[in-house]
Amino acid sequence: MTTAKLFLHGVPDSPAIWRPLLLELDLGDTPVAAPALPGFTAPLPAGFAATKEAYADWAVREAEALFAAHGPIDIVGHDWGALFAQRVAMLRPDLVRSWTAANAVIEPEYRGHRIARIWNTPVLGELFMALSQADKLARGLAAQGMPADIAAEEAEQWRNKDKRRAILKLYRSARGLRFAHDWALDIPKLPASGALIWGAGDPYVELTVAQRYAASTGTPLTVIDRAGHWAIAERPAAVAAALRTFWSELDT
Repeated sequence: MTTAKLFLHGVPDSPAIWRPLLLELDLGDTPVAAPALPGFTAPLPAGFAATKEAYADWAVREAEALFAAHGPIDIVGHDWGALFAQRVAMLRPDLVRSWTAANAVIEPEYRGHRIARIWNTPVLGELFMALSQADKLARGLAAQGMPADIAAEEAEQWRNKDKRRAILKLYRSARGLRFAHDWALDIPKLPASGALIWGAGDPYVELTVAQRYAASTGTPLTVIDRAGHWAIAERPAAVAAALRTFWSELDT
């Protein structure tokens, strides 16, 4: 029996970021879901708070729907999607066969990157969003390893004002990217069937964060050389190989 897969993207991305990896994985008849975070590819739903808790609750509902149809799932997340994947596994381990976090992890000592701190700051974050331009974002993402066609697609979605508002609310609900006093307290609740996959040159969440987490929890870590924050799209074949190995070990 094949295990359904749930892929959760991060910020400032969309489900498009998974295309290279899904192509490499070639999952065939395996049930796959790669939903967009609310407000990221469409207007924010009415009444949606866009906090980390609201997004985590949304991710739990996505996992519940996949579980209801197919049984325990493998959940894979990148960036904020990795944090939500872990949170789902903490809150509802009954839904999850395995979890994989790529280039982000709920780690108590991490304090966030420079842009996260800007977005967390009132007025400064709004100014950043008002001055940011889609074409400049596309060039910046491509320069950091994201395939140019996906970078252009992600940048076009940046014109969605709801997306930018949602990002500010999300980061402020997490005080930038600090989890020591809430989500990190639940790390012991995570199922043991977890894995980390990391681009070696990530400038946002440095490899040392992953190494520290792996050392403290015993979670296996695969380092993707010659890749940065978007290793899942920059070196999808290497990431796919790591996932296949991890999943196949669960089957034995």
